Amino acid sequence: MAGPVQSIERAAAILRLLAGGPRRLGLGEVASSLGLAKGTAHGILRTLQHVDFVEQDEATGKYQLGAALLHLGTSYLDVNELRSRSVNWADALAARSGEAVRLGAPLEGQVLVVHHVFRPDDTLQTLDVGALLPLHASSLGKVLLAFGAATLDSPAEDLAAYTRHTLVVREDLDRALAEIREQGWGAEVQEMTMGDAGIAAPIRGHGGLVVGAVCLSGPVERICDPRGRPVPALTALLREAARAISRDLGATRW
Repeated sequence: MAGPVQSIERAAAILRLLAGGPRRLGLGEVASSLGLAKGTAHGILRTLQHVDFVEQDEATGKYQLGAALLHLGTSYLDVNELRSRSVNWADALAARSGEAVRLGAPLEGQVLVVHHVFRPDDTLQTLDVGALLPLHASSLGKVLLAFGAATLDSPAEDLAAYTRHTLVVREDLDRALAEIREQGWGAEVQEMTMGDAGIAAPIRGHGGLVVGAVCLSGPVERICDPRGRPVPALTALLREAARAISRDLGATRW
């Protein structure tokens, strides 16, 4: 049986290094971190750059993960990149808002929760990392749908009703998605669980494409005002965090 291919192992090591770091890395930093000759590291980086797995900053010459990896959606590196760039901002958002924070990425017609920060109080909470949420009934999912990062696999008549507030008529859902695109954020109020609400904002990567979403969630009376509309102060905090994460992922428009 043939052994491992060294060049592929080295390429994978470089991708892991770039995915796990908080910043761009220069050729010398990549080579020294992995114990490679500069010529070897440069050749692998150039190949990865050719297939858009790695990008080089024109101003500094340093390297970062490329847009092709961010577009794979279901890959480990995509989820890892999103999570690693978001952790600090998610923690800060939970502390400032007093509510739970989740990060979501599209996965096979659902939303995969890739990071979850508990509400900063003493209430009993369950870790949701790895949970799969419905696109049409969660704030994370509706944002991913609205901005084209995910699509519904089921026909409209098969949309599940989790509560009496769930949008199961396609025309109603389409109107809600249009509103999300216009205002730049989305909400679900008792659509998946009675008594709970959430608001979400898109996270953008290179080229401005939406690669994930971040949400605040909690009891409806904390997330919404008496009219059932999300509290503006929470929406402002959420959008600020989403813009910060997007900037870290290379979305220049933010």
